[in-house]
Amino acid sequence: MDSSIFKSRAPSNVGHAPRGYEASNWFGVGAPKATPAEIVEKLNKEINAGFADPKIKARLADLGGTPLALSPADFGKFIADETEKWGNVIKFAGIKPE
Repeated sequence: MDSSIFKSRAPSNVGHAPRGYEASNWFGVGAPKATPAEIVEKLNKEINAGFADPKIKARLADLGGTPLALSPADFGKFIADETEKWGNVIKFAGIKPE
């Protein structure tokens, strides 16, 4: 999908967030914390193999997606980084739970 169709209707976030922030959406697969490491590794291997399949890559590209074949550790770091980043935005904006 061409995201440019939304640009004319979407409000700019310039001036409303700390400099250097970019918002994007992402999807990931998680498992319960107590899942055995060998199961997590097997799932990771199979999911990443799917991402390498040309048909799946093409379909995701048609939908505007870019697959990232991350290791479980790298995905955990990505989630931690995103949590910290958006926590800082929430603090910067003064957002409080209701």
